[in-house]
Order: sequence, then C-alpha cells, then structure tokens
Amino acid sequence: MSRHTKNTRITLSTLRKMKQEKQKIACLTAYDASFAQILDQQGCDVILVGDSLGMVIQGKPTTIPVTVDEMIYHAKAVNQNLERALLMVDMPFMSTATLDLALHNATRVMQQTGAQIIKLEGVSHQLKTVAALTESGIPVCAHLGLQPQSVHKLGGYKVQGRSDDQAKAMLESALQLEQAGADMLLLECVPAALAKQISERVSIPVIGIGAGQDTDGQILVLYDLIGISAGHIPRFSKNFLQNKGSIAEAVLSYIEAVKKQRFPTLEHSFI
Repeated sequence: MSRHTKNTRITLSTLRKMKQEKQKIACLTAYDASFAQILDQQGCDVILVGDSLGMVIQGKPTTIPVTVDEMIYHAKAVNQNLERALLMVDMPFMSTATLDLALHNATRVMQQTGAQIIKLEGVSHQLKTVAALTESGIPVCAHLGLQPQSVHKLGGYKVQGRSDDQAKAMLESALQLEQAGADMLLLECVPAALAKQISERVSIPVIGIGAGQDTDGQILVLYDLIGISAGHIPRFSKNFLQNKGSIAEAVLSYIEAVKKQRFPTLEHSFI
C-alpha cells in the first residue's frame, strides 16, 4: 500500500506527487458499491467506472452501446461508499462528439456522480475538447493506444504504436494532450518501450494496461483480475484470485504487485 493513510482521499495532486516520488499508482475498474468498497478498503488509488461495463456487466461484444445514463447510474453506485480512492468515470461512445455535447455530458457526470476526473478516448481531434473541459474546471484523463470505442475502425483489438510512424505520432499526441490540459494519460496495448518513453516525456501521471512496467501506474478490469469475465481474458491481465482465499486478498495482492513492480511482467507486456 502507499504511504497515504487509508482515509486520506486521493486527489490529482496526490497522483502527481506519487509520479514525482516514483511511487506506483494502483488502479482498478469497478461498477457497483460492493466491489468498489473492497477496492477502496484494500488501498486502490484510482477506481475507474469504465465503459467496459458494456462487456463485463451487460455481456455485449463491445463498449459502443453504453450510454451516458448507464455510466452515471454505475458511477453513483461506485461512489456511494468510497473514502479514499480517486473516482474516474469514462465518457462513452460519441458522448464527446462536439464541444457542446462534451461539456454537457461531462458536467452531468461530474455533478451527478461525484467523479473527480473523466476519461475520454481520442487523439488530435480531442485537443479542443480537452482544452474546453480544462478551462471549465473539468479534469481529464486522455486515453491513447488501443481505443475500444474505435474497435471497428481499428479492425479489432490490436496493439497500437508498433511502427516508427505510429510511435512518433502517439508520443506527439501525448505531449499535445498534456499541453491542452490533460491531467492524466491512459495507455492501452502499447509496446513497453514506447509507454516508457511517453511516461518519461510527460509530467502528468501515465497509467498503463498492456503497456509494460514503466508507466507510473497500472490498471486492470476487476473481472479479469478475479477471472470471471465472460469470454476472452486478455494476455496482459492476470488472475490474482488463484490461490487466494477471497476477492479482498486478490485485490490486495494485485495492489502490492503493482507497488513493488512485480506486475506486469514481460509475459503481460508487448514489444
């Protein structure tokens, strides 16, 4: 666990300081009050209410059908018993398609859920959106690499940034997003070397999933971590419930593995 006391609420300032002090940030998804309370009590730093709920809760093949109302419903439930973890909420498919729509929907999420930061997918076309949200006082985590909301455009769930041109473009996007006001970055399915480079070049915390060990923190889908996701569980995940007596022990094992840099290993990374 981090040095922060159990009941000290994590803030963006906390996460920036953790990056500066090279303390790893442990993050997980949650979609209801019961699981969220377990994560909070075990010392999870950031809880993401992800639009992954469309797949692991609703059983749909992608995240695309998830709505803003559904995100608000689940985020309100997650926030019910939180005492420590920072709450981050995904903006679902097309909910930030225009500046007006982004401001309207992000305001709803912040006001109705108690979220401390919203997360949105996208690259250069989102720069104006990130800037507008920032100017309105809405913290933003930008999501680069594999973007599940664009799965049909990408042609499937594939590692992003492997070619020199793709890597250069992703690094540039990360720098531009930070300049536009993004408070955090999430890198998904990115070669470990590129994720390391991005993490070193930006001053904001970088959270990885399938992005190697050298990001400032790690995140997994909770249901993958305890081995109950329907269908395929990605190779960058790990079942921490094996050989554990409870979900709480599995969550604590994950958090300690992240903090002590025992997870992810090369087995859970891409080159």
